[in-house]
Amino acid sequence: MKFNFKHIIYTFVLMFAINSAFAQGDKKDKIDALRMAFINKKVNFMPSESQAFWPLYNEMNDKLEAVRKTFSSQYNSKTNYDFATDKEAEAYLAAELNKKQKEFEIYKEYYDKFKKILPVKKVSAVRRAEDDFKKELIKIVKEN
Repeated sequence: MKFNFKHIIYTFVLMFAINSAFAQGDKKDKIDALRMAFINKKVNFMPSESQAFWPLYNEMNDKLEAVRKTFSSQYNSKTNYDFATDKEAEAYLAAELNKKQKEFEIYKEYYDKFKKILPVKKVSAVRRAEDDFKKELIKIVKEN
């Protein structure tokens, strides 16, 4: 396995920044800012691409968050998932599938929009960067 010194430094800086974000208030905004920096670094946007991409990306995430909030307003940590009836269990499954379907539709809509403003390779790189960021975030949370 070949080690890239720049990658090691970058990972260290990211870990430090994420640890700092968790130590301070307003974690969501700080994690969003770290995600943005991480994706910018991984995808290597041109300034015009970045300017066109981020408003769409944020719009997509706002819509996804609204769908998830709607679902979690009905089913959350206070929900007893040992449903008393099959009808209740069926309603939960239908609501979860509906949420996933809406998320899929949002992703599809916005990936089509992204392809209008970015080369398809960069759209693909965004997806990989999102996954890589989540893995880094999980790794750092597990270490703490």
